Amino acid sequence: MLLAANQQSGSPFGMWILLALFMLAAYFLIIRPQQRRRKQMETLQSSIGPGDEIVTVAGLYGKVVDIDDKTVTLEVAPGVTNRYARQAIGQVVKSADRPASESETPASDTTHTE
Repeated sequence: MLLAANQQSGSPFGMWILLALFMLAAYFLIIRPQQRRRKQMETLQSSIGPGDEIVTVAGLYGKVVDIDDKTVTLEVAPGVTNRYARQAIGQVVKSADRPASESETPASDTTHTE
């Protein structure tokens, strides 16, 4: 019986292959997409400028009034400005350099007559 238990154990080479496959899968499923998202966010945060309408990661809408290396000053209401870290910018709603996309304009009310 003792001999049978020793014969059923797998080779250590097979375990190393499984470990390598697991690490490879983790890289392609977790690490690589996260790096891509981080790069996109860095590009977005570096491309904003005064006049852009943005949304912070907390969901606050505002218009960029001033920007420097580490902070962004947003006008969140007429005459009310707040200062945020540049990393707090989640997305650009409308860029000052280009017109709003058609998806941002409200759909017209259409009535169907029969």
